[in-house]
Amino acid sequence: MKSRAPLILMEQMVMLLVFALAAALCMQAFVKSDQMSQRSQDRDRALTQVQAVAETVRHCGDIEAALTQLHGEAYEQDGAYWSFYDADWNYLNSVPGCGTGKPAAVFRLEVRPVDAGAGGLGKARVEAVSIEDDAVVFGLEVAWQEEVGGYAG
Repeated sequence: MKSRAPLILMEQMVMLLVFALAAALCMQAFVKSDQMSQRSQDRDRALTQVQAVAETVRHCGDIEAALTQLHGEAYEQDGAYWSFYDADWNYLNSVPGCGTGKPAAVFRLEVRPVDAGAGGLGKARVEAVSIEDDAVVFGLEVAWQEEVGGYAG
């Protein structure tokens, strides 16, 4: 009479392998869902910041005045106005890398004037950009009516 112990041991090893593979797939799914959740949360917060800036620019009719009204300052470089935010979308009131000891900027909000193609119309592109990979998280265009001369009525 032969012993069945090696057969049972082999069967248990196969079952253990199947469960290990299933656990690895579940872990991958959890990690991927966490990444998707973080991207979605960043996109929602970016939408809120971009919308607030766009509405303020439209109300003020001037990009620099709008950012000064929102943040108390406006940082301009290469024709675009920038604001910096940390990972929790808190405004950083200094340019990153200036030795301030503040948290590093994770997101940059850019407001870039765009040619409206018509007199009396101002237009700008407002985008939230991830600094790590320079990818646009959310963006939109805003237009406003500018004053052209005086009223001769």
